[in-house]
Amino acid sequence: MKIKNLSLLVAMMGGAPAIALASGYHFGSQSVSAQGTAFASGAEAADASTIFYNPAGMSRLQGTQFSGGLTFVLPNSDYSDKGSTTYLKRPTGGGDGGSFAPDIVVAPSMYLTHQINDQITAGIGMFVPYGASLDYGGDWVGRYGLTKIDLMTININPSISFKLNDHHSFGFGVSAQYMNAELDKASDAVTGLRMGAAAGAFGPASSAITNLINAGAISGAGTIKIKGNDWGYGFNLGYMYTLDENTRFGIAYRSAISQKLRGSANWDFSGVNMTSAVPGAIQGAINSTLNKKHPDSDATVDVKTPEAVSINGFHQINDKWAVMSDVTWTRHSQMKSIDVNFNTAGEGDFVVRQNWRNTYKVSVGANYRYNDALLFRSGIAYDQSPVSNDNLRHSALPDSNRWLFSLGGNYQVTKLDSLDFAYTYVNFANANVNYTDNCTPVSANCTGNGETTKGQYKTSIHMVGIQYNRAF
Repeated sequence: MKIKNLSLLVAMMGGAPAIALASGYHFGSQSVSAQGTAFASGAEAADASTIFYNPAGMSRLQGTQFSGGLTFVLPNSDYSDKGSTTYLKRPTGGGDGGSFAPDIVVAPSMYLTHQINDQITAGIGMFVPYGASLDYGGDWVGRYGLTKIDLMTININPSISFKLNDHHSFGFGVSAQYMNAELDKASDAVTGLRMGAAAGAFGPASSAITNLINAGAISGAGTIKIKGNDWGYGFNLGYMYTLDENTRFGIAYRSAISQKLRGSANWDFSGVNMTSAVPGAIQGAINSTLNKKHPDSDATVDVKTPEAVSINGFHQINDKWAVMSDVTWTRHSQMKSIDVNFNTAGEGDFVVRQNWRNTYKVSVGANYRYNDALLFRSGIAYDQSPVSNDNLRHSALPDSNRWLFSLGGNYQVTKLDSLDFAYTYVNFANANVNYTDNCTPVSANCTGNGETTKGQYKTSIHMVGIQYNRAF
């Protein structure tokens, strides 16, 4: 199996709103201190997490510094069906997915920097850039698009910064990214059998099979499970201009990362039920047909994460107040469609149309110094979705535009130790889904169910983070 872009992979696999805190399928939060300002703090460089947002910011950090955080994500997402159908325009039946999102997801981040001399600082970061964990169950109305997804990534990002003078600093990092993914989805075997019987594919038994399906003697669905994992490599760059002790600006670039997930594709048609009314010979013909069309196979997935550019600024107004902002552009438009190739003869491509667009995220934030020990933060952000319209919004990724509202702070426990805390509410626009798979269940040149998934998602997220910082 090959998918030419991570956008494609996650659209198929279900980077669902329970995890998608930033546009598309990004996890979104790589630092609790940044979360407190709705991620407007790229030019603040307050702690070692600047490795992710702008590695040039390491030049502002003295000595050796460590930051380690946990982000707790509590999603709330409901789906209402509006008339999903099979390829033959019959209702798919089933429920709305129930509690398909996890009750809670926890993502870690960890950063360490060390000042080598007055000009050079080195560091390393570990964080979770993408993730999804959803389980709709095998009987929900959109099961032919997705029943379950587990997607996990971790990025290891060693970096270095160089301070040219009091005004100009540069940063560079390399990324080693591990990705592991598993997808389950249903196969509409009964529709395929009905169409095959109508076309006479079963010879004299074709009319009998049609009658048995109409009588309910043949029912249920098959499933496919796809697994894969791999390492990929990329880089990030940063530049920071310090106008004076109170004002600075930054620009950062994070490259695309290409990976080839290697694993397996396994089909299971034990869920296709045949009662005693189905003669043994017909049962054998049906099982042989299903297993021949969809044999198990090895699989590979070509993955490419999107590149992104951020421009940000920070200004300390006085001893109490500071303001900041960030604009991030993400190149999602590389993703045109999913093209899945199974590594076996006779298994046609699985294609999902997406035609994503490039997106912008705009954030503004503020700090308020209450006293020497306590700093408060706040921020608001608007984040675009790469999904361009309802007909291209696949049920596996019902992404939509969102607003983020954040509060946070930093408490100086001792001279060397501090704690960051943050709360974010993420409000998604209602996401309408009206996606039709253009492949028929019996097509010889493609693999698909031909279903139409039509419904609406309503999603919101509560996100709580805590981070420990230590200066050595």
